[in-house]
Amino acid sequence: MNYHIEDIDIAVIGAGHAGVEAALAAARLGCRTILFTISNDAVANMPCNPSIGGTGKGQLVFEIDALGGEMGRAADKVTLQDRMLNQSKGPAVHSKRVQADRRLYQNIMKKTVEHTENLSLVQAEIVDIGTEVQGGKVCVSTVTTALGGVYNVKAVVVATGTYLDSRVIIGEFTKPSGPDGMHPAVGLTDSLRRLGIEIMRFKTGTPPRIDARTVDLSVLDRQDGDPVTPYSADTDRAALDARPKLPCYIAYTNEITHKIIRDNISRSPLYSGEIHGIGPRYCPSIEDKVVRFPDKTRHQLFLEPTGEGSNELYLQGFSSSMPADVQIEMLHSLRGFENAVAMRQAYAIEYDCADPTQLYASLEFKSVSGLFGAGQFNGTSGYEEAAAQGLIAGISAARHVKGLAPVTLSRNSSYIGTLIDDLVTKGTNEPYRMMTSRSEFRLILRQDNADARLSKIGHDVGLISDERFARFEKKQALIAAEKERLEKTTVAPSPTLDKILDDAGEVRVTTGIKLSELLRRPTITYEALAPVDRERESLPPEVIFTVQTDIKYEGYIKKQLADAVRFEKLESRRLPDDIDYMKIRGLSTEAAQKLTKFRPASIGAASRISGVSPADVTVLLIYLDARTPKRGEKDGES
Repeated sequence: MNYHIEDIDIAVIGAGHAGVEAALAAARLGCRTILFTISNDAVANMPCNPSIGGTGKGQLVFEIDALGGEMGRAADKVTLQDRMLNQSKGPAVHSKRVQADRRLYQNIMKKTVEHTENLSLVQAEIVDIGTEVQGGKVCVSTVTTALGGVYNVKAVVVATGTYLDSRVIIGEFTKPSGPDGMHPAVGLTDSLRRLGIEIMRFKTGTPPRIDARTVDLSVLDRQDGDPVTPYSADTDRAALDARPKLPCYIAYTNEITHKIIRDNISRSPLYSGEIHGIGPRYCPSIEDKVVRFPDKTRHQLFLEPTGEGSNELYLQGFSSSMPADVQIEMLHSLRGFENAVAMRQAYAIEYDCADPTQLYASLEFKSVSGLFGAGQFNGTSGYEEAAAQGLIAGISAARHVKGLAPVTLSRNSSYIGTLIDDLVTKGTNEPYRMMTSRSEFRLILRQDNADARLSKIGHDVGLISDERFARFEKKQALIAAEKERLEKTTVAPSPTLDKILDDAGEVRVTTGIKLSELLRRPTITYEALAPVDRERESLPPEVIFTVQTDIKYEGYIKKQLADAVRFEKLESRRLPDDIDYMKIRGLSTEAAQKLTKFRPASIGAASRISGVSPADVTVLLIYLDARTPKRGEKDGES
């Protein structure tokens, strides 16, 4: 028998990375929020890799912080190693990635949740979402626990991660289970289907955890970190520098490993038909890599620490769903792992998720008012993608409760906007992973300028404090002043300047030259100009990096900004909800069907839907022009 417990504003279902960000944002914006989790011991768990950031993902973490989210602050407090990826390439693709102490991260996030005003953490499994009709719209009204507890709600964020009707697969062994041995969420999928939500089945996996004492690290390649840089503007640099630094190690598979896999491929659930969910293309299992790339004699693996004082090492790149006996044989074939002991076996996990094209850019479901989705429930893969969506869903849910317009981010404003736009306009047929290549505006969406792009939005929403925003404005003033100084300061030819240019392989000058012009030369850096730049003041490294990047790539940035303006024009052409696309003459049948299904908010969004051609976009523009009354005319007049 069901029983009423209490009335709340927002229920967040699932306390992974999406759920935590959603709950914290909603509560900090003044909404009475409950964060429901299957286990209070699994808050912000890292069931897969013990890291935060990476290519495209690091940008997301900086953006989360710029908007007032929590992931960057917590990641800085648990950093074991810091690496800046892609440093040999341009600044557009520089991406920070840290090895994290996974248990410390969980503890910090759980403590943050427990001490946030307006927020309660409740261990309970939600099995039903109730609705009622208000003003002709279907709206969420209740959530019900497995024990029959009923909460009246105004909004719900579903952030179930990989728990929804999930099962773990290891060879021939299968078991209903969530990650890390937690029990799955059973029943909620049926409730969502009753609400008309279209459900997909995805799959992901994780490699074994190895006992460090059983690995010969001396035969592996040691990989130390780079100088640390904080994710968060709130992080104390001295505290970050004082964090313990642990190395990673590089290992490789070999032809023996590959033979073991090929000899046992019939026992792999990936190839036996046991796994039905669709897995991530960009993070395949080791058996999948061996089958797909038969000409490769080895694959690179990374042995990563999971925490200070822990002997568990994460073997990145060795994800597998092979039977346990085959996994052990594969592991012992690796150089340095001849006597390795697996503390946790690798496994695949299947789970239910929602088709994200059912969502608005606010992450609210189009068919159910007040119902939001976030994280892997929306078909993504990764902690960072989940946290980014959770933050937006939490903000959107809070504004929904308060009767305010949602906050949506565009592709040309952020990687978060790119992520959400890809999901809601294109959908995904596999776990979606953010990469820098997904953004056509990546030179203006760098991780170093995330604060410049998004801090005002975070402040206006209410998640960035006045004190922090003042610090942000001071930083921007320093950047602007230094760029202006470099544009105005001229240096004369001199032996010192000649040496700087010679050392950099650049042509000498015979007349005075602006410092900015010198900096635009490919091999000249801001620091190299110090001997001839007598007026420079000591500036924070993040200020110097942005100044140098903005000046050095000024021409490319201007071109991309122009592209962003053209993009914005298409985004500003809104498509009303009441359009009958099947009646628009000139639209292809496929385009009309896709537009009817997805209901894009703008011409720009329509243009990114698969099956909508440039010719179809032209037809839509003509239709909008004909529908919009000319100046001086009244609606309905010809």
